[in-house]
Amino acid sequence: MSHIGRPNESDKRSLRREFLAVRNRLTADDLRETSVALAGRALGLPELAGAGTVAAYVSVGSEPGTRALLDELHARGVRVLLPVLLPDNDVDWGRYEGESSLGRVRYGGRMVLFEPVGERLGPDAVTTADAVLLPGLAVDARGMRLGRGGGSYDRVLARLERARAHPALVVLLYDSEVVERVPAEPHDRPVHAAVTPSGVRRFGQRSD
Repeated sequence: MSHIGRPNESDKRSLRREFLAVRNRLTADDLRETSVALAGRALGLPELAGAGTVAAYVSVGSEPGTRALLDELHARGVRVLLPVLLPDNDVDWGRYEGESSLGRVRYGGRMVLFEPVGERLGPDAVTTADAVLLPGLAVDARGMRLGRGGGSYDRVLARLERARAHPALVVLLYDSEVVERVPAEPHDRPVHAAVTPSGVRRFGQRSD
């Protein structure tokens, strides 16, 4: 799949629809199997094996499953930070302490997220992470990530940039979502690796 040319929001919307349509055809069995495989691949990453703090997220719907990964990181004693969506689409953070530490939150009448119910640590908490696990819909050969379009993680990445923080940036995807090219803009920041159920793809060199 190739999408080359000047990026615009129409290109991104069209591409997002394509990837979401494929995800929506996945069965419950598909989701369970890929969740276990994804956790196994991610836990083998050196960036996670040596991490004291990992910023992650709770998968919902047909997203690549993160629950098994979160539980194993927590069991290892890793400080796991999870996002809390703010009214302006920015992101606060709370700590994951197991499934009982999550609350179900509905946004805008449709979107349901699972967020930590404990103490809020502030938007800058992400700058303490050794690794940041990012949601996405695709990544290309340059490491450019296609997000869902809400802009929340653009703010997270900008905050890391301002703080001169350099955690490992890892996007969690399905195998078919590693593609040749996705639309990108000058402010977009490449990830260092993509983890899929069948393997790990790395992009470029860490600058830190």
